[in-house]
Amino acid sequence: MNFKKTLLVAVCTLLAVTAFDGTVAAQQRDRVVKTTSSQPTNQPPVYTPNPQDSSRTTSSSRPTLTNQIVVVGQPAAEKPLVKKTAMATSTSGFAAGKTAYGSGVSAKIMAGIQARYGIPYLYGSTGPNRYDCSGFVWSVFTEAGVPFTRASARSLWASSVEVYGDDRFKFGTLVFLNGLGHMGIVADENGFYHASSSKGITYSPFKGYWSSRIVGFRKLMPQSSSADMSDR
Repeated sequence: MNFKKTLLVAVCTLLAVTAFDGTVAAQQRDRVVKTTSSQPTNQPPVYTPNPQDSSRTTSSSRPTLTNQIVVVGQPAAEKPLVKKTAMATSTSGFAAGKTAYGSGVSAKIMAGIQARYGIPYLYGSTGPNRYDCSGFVWSVFTEAGVPFTRASARSLWASSVEVYGDDRFKFGTLVFLNGLGHMGIVADENGFYHASSSKGITYSPFKGYWSSRIVGFRKLMPQSSSADMSDR
């Protein structure tokens, strides 16, 4: 009888201990599930960077400027190069008063040459778009108030007055070349203006090609009573 009571008490105690352990295990499992269920299991963990790490990364990824920055302004407009030409040389001689005619006529002769400078050559033409050598001289002098009959270089040689010495190189004197087949207007002792078959109205130096081709120098006979026709 006592043995049965002892066995019953033992069984009841074992059941009570088993039930208690199951309750504790269930509570722990529930706590673990609740703790880990807040984050999905099929997504990688979200990393939230430290603000200090972010600022350090950003500043280090930005390159440091080591070269000095120089602001270059708009370059100033370049002044055109002034090439010293025969036109400038002859003008200086004219300004010095070395002319075959008076100052008023000489100024008009120079203006006529400048206005025609560079115009192409055409045999037999007197302008305004083409000139030959005598046509150029006739056009310039007629416009300047020293009229004469349009003629060839050879005919003008016969109707003009020969000059000598320094008078040969006064501005406005006529120079005859190539066996009286060509003529031009003296600029100064260095060269003359003429209608070149290859360059049109241009300036050429006496030295070189033309030096051995000069026949002589002449001055037109004035056909006007104007006191400005000759030097004083």
